[in-house]
Amino acid sequence: MLTGLFSFFWGGFVTPLSIRLAYNYQIMDFPDQRKIHKERTPRGAGLGLWAGYLLWALYFVSDIPGIRYSALGATLVFFCGYMDDMKSLSPFIRLAVHLMAAALTVFPLPLPVLNRALCLVWIAGTTSAYNLIDGVNGLCISVFISSTLALCAVGDAAFGVMGAAVALGVLCWNFPMAQTFLGDGGSTLLGFLFASHFAAAASPVLAGLGLHELVLVFLLAGGIPVLDTLVAFCRRILRGRSPFYPDRGHLHHRFLEWTRSPFWAVACLLALHAFFLAGGVAVYTKLR
Repeated sequence: MLTGLFSFFWGGFVTPLSIRLAYNYQIMDFPDQRKIHKERTPRGAGLGLWAGYLLWALYFVSDIPGIRYSALGATLVFFCGYMDDMKSLSPFIRLAVHLMAAALTVFPLPLPVLNRALCLVWIAGTTSAYNLIDGVNGLCISVFISSTLALCAVGDAAFGVMGAAVALGVLCWNFPMAQTFLGDGGSTLLGFLFASHFAAAASPVLAGLGLHELVLVFLLAGGIPVLDTLVAFCRRILRGRSPFYPDRGHLHHRFLEWTRSPFWAVACLLALHAFFLAGGVAVYTKLR
C-alpha cells in the first residue's frame, strides 16, 4: 500500500517537471490532419514513468530475478522514444531497439527455443502496439492500468500495484483534458513494461505451452493494442502501403466516429480491453 501511494504521488508531482522540460526544449506535439487535438501540446510525460520505474527496480533489485535486464530494456525503449519525440527516427531503428530490449528480458527466462522466440516477438510488438493506440486522451494509460492490475492474477502484484499507481498519477495530467502527452517515449515504455513483466511472471506456465496455446495467451493478454496493430498492419499491406504508414483507421478513430465523444470512445475500448484480459486470465489459470 505504501509503494502504491508513493508511486501515485510520484507520477502526479513529477509530471509537471516533464511538462516544463518539454516547453523549454520544444518537445511538442503539433496538430495535423491525422490527430484529433487542436493545439500544440507538450509531450514527454513518460519521463516520470521511467524514473519511477527505475527507483522501484532499485528497491526490489535483490528480490526480483531479472529486474536488472528489464530496467535496462526499459531505459533503451524510453530513450529511443524520447529521441523520436524530439526528432523523428526511422521505424526500423525503433523496431531494432524494441527487439534488443525484448531480448534482454527474454534472455534469463527458462523457455524453450520456439517459445522464447515467440515471446521476444510479442514483447517487441506489444511495445510498439501501445504507441499506436496513443491517439486519444487517457486511452494508452488506462489500458496500461487495467493490464498491470491483471498482472496481480498472474503473480506479479509488486509491479502491478506500482505500475497502476504511477500511471494513475500521470493520468491526472492527461485525461480528460490533456496538459501533456506521453509521447513515443512514454507509450512504448508502458507497452514494454507490461509485456516484459507478464512474460517474466508467466514464464513457468509459458514454458510448457504448445504453439497454439501460446499464441492464444499472448493475443488475449495483448488485448486492444495488439489487436489494433494486427488489423492496422493487415489493412495497410492489403492496400499496398507500408505497415508503418500512419493513417486514421485505428480502433480509437472508429470509436470516435461512432460515439462522437472521446470519453465514451475510451470507455468502450477500455471495456473491450478488460474483456480480453479477463479471457486471458481465465485461459492462463486453466492452463496453469
